[in-house]
Amino acid sequence: MTLADLVPGDIAKLESIDTSDPGVIRLMILGMVEDIIVHLQNRAIGGDPLEVGFFGSSVSVRKEQARHFKVTRMTKSG
Repeated sequence: MTLADLVPGDIAKLESIDTSDPGVIRLMILGMVEDIIVHLQNRAIGGDPLEVGFFGSSVSVRKEQARHFKVTRMTKSG
């Protein structure tokens, strides 16, 4: 499962990251690294970009880049 598969309200742990996309490296510099807990807060109309919360901050992530982050869902929305 990847970050792109989550729905708003889901909480997940980042398990691994494919760093082949330079945009993914930028997100890692902002703190999106392995073993952190993220909260998918919202999606834009059409589903792209995603608003991801972690460490008290929010970051917009394009769906294409979100597919590079493998996650384990901890809680399910709904």
